[in-house]
Order: sequence, then structure tokens, then C-alpha cells
Amino acid sequence: MHSESLLFTIFLIFVGAAVMATLALWARQALIVGYIVLGILFGPSVLGWVNDARLIQNVSDVGIMFLLFLLGMNMPAQKLWQLLRETTLVTVISSLVFAVVGIGIALGFGFKFNEAAVIGASMMFSSTIIGFKLLPTTVLHHQRTGEIMISVLLLQDVIAIVLLVLLQAKAVERPLWQEIFRLVSAFIGVSVFAYLMEQLVLIKLIARYNQMFEYIFLLAIGWCLGIAELAHYVGLSHSIGAFIAGVAVATNRIALFIVESLKPLRDFFLIIFFFTMGASLDIGKLAGVIWPAAALAAGLLILKPRLLGWLFRYEGETSTRAKEIGVRLGQNSEFAFLIAVLALHLEVISETAAYVIQLSTLMTFVISTYWIVLRFPTPIAIDPKLRVT
Repeated sequence: MHSESLLFTIFLIFVGAAVMATLALWARQALIVGYIVLGILFGPSVLGWVNDARLIQNVSDVGIMFLLFLLGMNMPAQKLWQLLRETTLVTVISSLVFAVVGIGIALGFGFKFNEAAVIGASMMFSSTIIGFKLLPTTVLHHQRTGEIMISVLLLQDVIAIVLLVLLQAKAVERPLWQEIFRLVSAFIGVSVFAYLMEQLVLIKLIARYNQMFEYIFLLAIGWCLGIAELAHYVGLSHSIGAFIAGVAVATNRIALFIVESLKPLRDFFLIIFFFTMGASLDIGKLAGVIWPAAALAAGLLILKPRLLGWLFRYEGETSTRAKEIGVRLGQNSEFAFLIAVLALHLEVISETAAYVIQLSTLMTFVISTYWIVLRFPTPIAIDPKLRVT
């Protein structure tokens, strides 16, 4: 009976997450690994305390909306153009190589080409959360390292948004070019509407009541969810709408306050999101995908740090910094979970392919985190000499 109660489920999530986060920090692991493991333990395949992950699925999706909203707020048009000039070569080449490697491994394990293409696409990105949670910010060297990392990660986020649009287009029965045209038109329409509303309404409200922080906080939430719902209404995803909402207000002076204010709310819903990812996994089915998942994880962990390091050295970074950035970006991304869930929901891939993406991503999270913690300065380093905030 309790397992069907939303309130009891949230109680389980956050009490369990507090315990699991403590264990994860003790083990020098990223907290999101703990949240996913907690979902597996409490989910139907182990303890069964949360029998239906769909009960909290819609709630957890709000976390992804806020994540993309805040990412959009870090990407004003001028900054995006500068980043395109600085890191396009590294991002495009590395993304294509990792996609090809993922496709090749998936085809080698007998997946259909469309499934292999989605698996390959999910391998293109690095984790924003792990990258920045483990990066010190008080040392000048790491300030420069952080600037380079965010340049690549933001461009990867743009590619991920495009992939989400293409996934939606692929899932319909109309000709692909017609659906792409419709979705692109919807994207442009929502973007223009968001820009006009920001200029004509939102910016004036913020300017008039900018001393009322509670009002600004509520206005930001309403703006994010409102544009997200508009995007969903015209056939896009809520996440894409939230991203557009963030970009629209990125140049406003109040953006920094909004970003800082919404981070705790984002983290609240992201904990639920990653718990849901774990709760939706069936341990029995994971055994059947262990080898393709391990092959994908090994391919990324071996190739990604080396290729990124070489590309950054080619772009003029020092060998030491290039190597460190390569390792810090050497895992798969939380976007892989989102791509897997959306592709499975749209019936573009099978459940087996979705499990391969999710399990391989989790493997890279665990191994990459240990690699970073053992070799480079982080806030949770085992060696006190490397423990830098």
C-alpha cells in the first residue's frame, strides 16, 4: 500500500538518498551514482518498495527541465558564437568519432542499425554534473580548465537538443523531411515567441519588481514551465522548451540570481530523476546486456580521454592541461539516460538497447569518477594533497 503513495515514495527517496550520498562520498563516488543505485535497490527488481517508477516519472522530468533551463541561461547568443569559434573543431570531431565507435560496437553485438545509431548518438557527450562537481574552482589553473570544459559541454548540449528534435521526427509516420520541417518551424516559432515575451513583458516585470526576490524566483519558475508547456503543445518536448526559455533570458542582469536560486530546486528534482532511472532498471535484464554495455564503456573510457587530450593539444593547450581535461570529460553523459528514455518511449529502440545505454553510462560514471579522484585535484580526493575546493 505504501509503495503506491507518492508521499511515502518521496520519503523513501530522500531518506535513502541522504544515506546513500554519505556512502558515495565515503567511497569517493559521484552522488548521482548513489541515487541510481538507490533506485535499483528500492525498485521492483530488488526490495520492491517502489513498485511503479511511473508514479514519480512526471515529477522527475521537472529536474531535466530545470537542468536545461539553467544550461540555456549560461548560453547567451554572443557567448554561443564565441564558443563556436573556439571549440567547434574539438567538439564536432570528438562527437563524430565517439558516435562511430558506439555504432560499430552496437552493430558488432547484433543490434539493428537504427538502434545502433541511437546507441552511438548517446555516446557523443560527457557529463556536465560529474565534470563540474569534481572540478576545483579556487585555483587559477582550474578556472581556465573550467572555461574550456564548459565550452565543450555547452556545445555538446546544443547537439543533444538537435538529437532530441530528430528523435521526435523519426518517431512519426509522416516523411522524415516533413516532420523535421514541422519541428524546426515549431522550434523557431517558440523561440521568437519567447524572445518577444521576454522583451515586452518579462524584462519589464523583472525591472519593476527586482527587489522582490521571492517574486523573481516564482516568475522564473513560471517562465520556465510555461514555455516548456508551450513547446510540448506544438509538438516539441518540455525539455527543449525549457532550454529556449533559458536562452531567452540569458542576457538579463538578473540571470545570475535566477541560476543560483534555482540550483537547489533543480537538484531536488534531479535526485528524483536519477532515482527513477535506477528504479526502472530490471536487474535480471541487465545480466543480458552486460557484455555490450561493458564493451561500450571500455571503448569510451579508453578512447575519449586520449582523443580529447590530443585535440586540445592540437588547439594549443599545454600537454598537462589537455590530458587533465580529457580525463575529466572521459565519461558518458546524463543526457544518455534522457536519450534512452525518449527513444524507448517513442519506440525507436528496444528495451534491450535502452538498457545497454543506461548500464554503459553508469559504468563510465563509476570508473571515470575513481580515475579523476585518484589522479587529479577534486573536492573529494582521497589524497589530502589533491583535496582542493
